[in-house]
Amino acid sequence: MDMRHLRYFIAIAEEGSLSKAAERLNVAQPALSQHMRNIEEDLKVTLLFRSSRGVQLTEAGKRLLEHGRLVVESFEQLFDIVGGTEVELSGEVRFGLPGTVSQVLSARLIDEASRRYPKIRLRIAEAMSGFIFDWLREGKVDIAVLYRARETRGLALTPVLSEELRLFAAPGMAVGNRRPGADAVRYADAIALPLIVPSPGHGLRDLLDEMALSHCETPLNARTEIDSYAPIKTLVEQGLGYSILPAMAIKAETEAGRLVSWRICEPDLRRQLLVATPADRPMSSATKAIENLTMEMLSRLVGEGVWDARFLGAVKAPAGS
Repeated sequence: MDMRHLRYFIAIAEEGSLSKAAERLNVAQPALSQHMRNIEEDLKVTLLFRSSRGVQLTEAGKRLLEHGRLVVESFEQLFDIVGGTEVELSGEVRFGLPGTVSQVLSARLIDEASRRYPKIRLRIAEAMSGFIFDWLREGKVDIAVLYRARETRGLALTPVLSEELRLFAAPGMAVGNRRPGADAVRYADAIALPLIVPSPGHGLRDLLDEMALSHCETPLNARTEIDSYAPIKTLVEQGLGYSILPAMAIKAETEAGRLVSWRICEPDLRRQLLVATPADRPMSSATKAIENLTMEMLSRLVGEGVWDARFLGAVKAPAGS
């Protein structure tokens, strides 16, 4: 088994399908199947079992995937280490992003990365923070943006943004005599309203629940639970309840007058955005370059007023400069 075979196996494991892996690798599927048989013969173990739902890893396959990724990543770093800054950055960087962040960041990041680092292949995968956290721990992504980390062991976490969470409603829906946009609403009063919020397990909902118990000693009045911002905003706009979301998520609707919002106090309600990378395995120069570029793009988004947040990080010089 050589490095090429190892890359083939990793692609099959990640895609969960020989046909999808063959397409990704630009290799004929029969040839890819033969390579897999050769690997299994060399190692004298079964790595995959095939079913109508695709291919799945055996226990031996899971072990090979875990250690094989480290071998491939270490091998790819040799070019950066030996060549130094004179070598043009290259390789694949797998980036996990929450959907709300991807909407604002992905296009800019891909465009700027393709201009600065044309030989870096940037693959972006979207999901909720909890899933992205698991992908990062399992080695399925190289870098991620998270709102929360269930634990920090084995991860390098850099706080980048602090964004405000706001209570919002349809125009005409009152919260006592508090004026939208001018007055603040106590968190205890906000969570007593009929709320349309994500379900437990969603990063934002877990934060809201924790703040409710620690500061108000009462649970949220969660009348409706939906794990997507778009339908939450639609239902609130129809006057079916209130909600609490990041200021950025409701920026367009409030500016258009379709929603009104209030600042939340006692406590001031904010959440942090984190850039996360594995601390227990080597990080390639390409991943470091994308990490630095991500920090730069987020700083720009805040500076341009696209993202209502405070920038917490320090922008580093581009790799190779």
